[in-house]
Parts: sequence; C-alpha cells; structure tokens
Amino acid sequence: MSKPVYNVVKRPGRAPGDADIEIPVAEDLVTVPGVPKRDADVAFYSREYPLQSQNIEKTADRDWVWTVYTDEFTKYRKGHEGRVQPLIDKALLSGDLEPTGAPEPGVDPTEKIRGKAREMGFGEVGFTRLDRKYVFAAKKRWVKFEHSICLALEQDYEQTQTIPDMEAEYAHYGTYEIMGELALALADYIRALGYRAQIHSPNDNSAAYIPMFVEAGLGQLGANGQLLSPHFGSRARLMMITTDAPVIHDKPIDYGIQTFCQKCQVCVNRCPGRALVRDKVWWRGVEKNKLIYDRCRPVMARYDGCGVCIKVCPVQRYGMKPVMEHYVATGDVLGKGTDNLEGYTFMEKGYFGSGKLPQFDHDFFDLPHGTREDWLFERFKQRLTEDGVPSADELTKFAEGVKTVLDKGPSTRGDE
Repeated sequence: MSKPVYNVVKRPGRAPGDADIEIPVAEDLVTVPGVPKRDADVAFYSREYPLQSQNIEKTADRDWVWTVYTDEFTKYRKGHEGRVQPLIDKALLSGDLEPTGAPEPGVDPTEKIRGKAREMGFGEVGFTRLDRKYVFAAKKRWVKFEHSICLALEQDYEQTQTIPDMEAEYAHYGTYEIMGELALALADYIRALGYRAQIHSPNDNSAAYIPMFVEAGLGQLGANGQLLSPHFGSRARLMMITTDAPVIHDKPIDYGIQTFCQKCQVCVNRCPGRALVRDKVWWRGVEKNKLIYDRCRPVMARYDGCGVCIKVCPVQRYGMKPVMEHYVATGDVLGKGTDNLEGYTFMEKGYFGSGKLPQFDHDFFDLPHGTREDWLFERFKQRLTEDGVPSADELTKFAEGVKTVLDKGPSTRGDE
C-alpha cells in the first residue's frame, strides 16, 4: 500500500559534481529532527556519570580479544596499529599548532572547508557545536575548540558485502588509515585559512561522535546503534575536526529513520549474538535501541569483526533514497525477507539465509569484564575461593601484575 509523503529531504550528491538527491519521508515515519532526547537528562548523566571511552572502561576484554582472534586477523590488526600510530601521535598534538595563514575579511570559511573536505573524498561533511556532554572524561581537558566538523568516509561497498570476512575488515581498518591521512591534510588547509584545527582521531576517540553527526544533519541513529547516513547508511567511518573557525552550524534532519528502523527490524532479527533489541529505551536522556554489549563482543572477536548488522541494513545495502522510495510506493521494507539482503556465511558454521541463525553455547559468551585491574582481582578472588590462600611467591607475582597494569595507565587509543 502506498504512503503519503510528508516531506522530501534534499541532500548533496554522493561526490562533488553529482546531482543532489531527494529522499521522500512518508507521513507515518515522521518523528523529530535528529533523535528524541531529554536535554535535562542528558545534562544530568553527563554531570553525574560522565561518558568514558570503552578503551579505558573495558580494557579487560580489549586484552582478551587478542587471545581469540584468528591468526590472520591478529597479524593484520598488528600491522594496522603500526600504520595508524604516527597518525594518532600527530592528531594528539594538532590542536597546539598555530595557523599558517590569516582569515580573509568578510569571507565565511564554512563552504570553503566543506568543499575541500568533499574534494578530498569525505562523503558526508557537516558542522555543529562541539557538545562537551558527549566528550569522554579522559579527554575533557584535551579538547580545545567549540565548532565540530563532522566527517564520514565511505568504506568499499563490495568488500563490505562480504561481512563477516577478513576482506570486509581490510575495508574497515583501511578506511581508518586513509581518513587519518586525509584529516592531517584538511587540518593543514584550515590553518592556511587562518584558523586552528584539532583532529579527533577515529583511532583515539575523544567523544561519542554520533550525537554530533546527528545534530549536523548527516543522518539518524539506527536500530543497530550506528549512524545511518543518506548515501551509505552505516558503511562509513566517522571522525571530527574541531576548530575556532566561525563556521555556520547545520541543523538536524528527520529522515524518517527513527520509525523506519522499528518497522524494519532486519538487523535485530539477523544479529548472530542476539545483541540487538527490538524495543527502544531511554538511555542517558536519549531514546534508542540499546545494544547488549556482552552478546556482541564475543561474536565480533571470534568472527572477523562480525558486522552482520551493517551488512543486512537495507539503507547500507541499497541507499536511503531507494529504500524510502520503495517504502512510499509499497509500504514495505526493500529486501526484507530475502537472502539477497539477509543472507550471510558465518565461517565454519556455514550459510544462514533469511530466518536462520547460528547457534552458540552458553560458555561462548563468557568474557572478562571491566578494567584490566578489575579482571586481575576477579581471578585472584576465584583463586582464593578454589585453592585457599596462595603462597608468598604467588602473592608477589599477583602484586607485580597489578603494578604492571597500573604503571601502564589508561589510554583512549584503539579502534571503536
């Protein structure tokens, strides 16, 4: 059954020079621009329970994953980390660099920066205020500037459709490497315009980036917990550059995604770990589908990054315009119920078409929780329970292990 159209969203084409696209939003999909939220609650949680990077809060499982990665994945990840380390180091110091040019009187830098970023290959570029409520506690003193330039770089389409597979991970991590280099060049360009620029690396995240992307009108939060943008859905990697350039902020847009995802539910139904939930909840002042981390992480670690929630999303697979046009014309979700959209091969477990899922035993989902030191103490308590008080040598080794962890200290570095 066809649907009446409430609004048509006009967005720039996929690449510079491409025609603008028009995305119809059906009446029954309309909610609010961006995402439903309660600003007072967001402020409360930010003040009383500030966000922290998973690379600090969950170091125990960040270490554990290396023990279950395949050999190929381990080798590639180590190479990737070596390649991005210099980029992270340069990004960390980028906010301290002075401008190399002077602002041109009467010239708005917004479209200059947007045009340059698009020319460099960023598929989505938007501007908004840096909302410090979403900045990680460990980075609050590091961030310097008030304006956020939100940048999304598309990863290869064909490689992404191989999910879950190492080929898709080459696209995933390779995109991080490319955008790290592009960010250095774009920051240099901003300095040449007479302004300062601080690179918020995708490999050393300073904040929860998606809320700023939503405010900049670059998409909406999907049921899979990822940004769904017009051209490539969740098939992108995100980063920000903040600046003191007086850019004009974009506005959030209602693409209809908030309601569409609740009607679609393909990612929820196809998640191998049953980590996605059907119903939305209010979480830290925002209405969203809340992912179950402990159901997701073990699958990601053992199955080449998983990513099934990306693969089976119709907005990722077909683009937002075709998906919304199909919904307006038919009232149906494009591709839903077909193996073309929903099918995937799960390594040694085989192929799973629409309606079929791999099975895992209960122990599969066991993983360390909390920080490295938390996990050391958990294992120590288990040792006390099972074997009694350890010897003096064992106690010394335990203390040395804790000291090593404490000396290493927390770090926000690492891919999210």
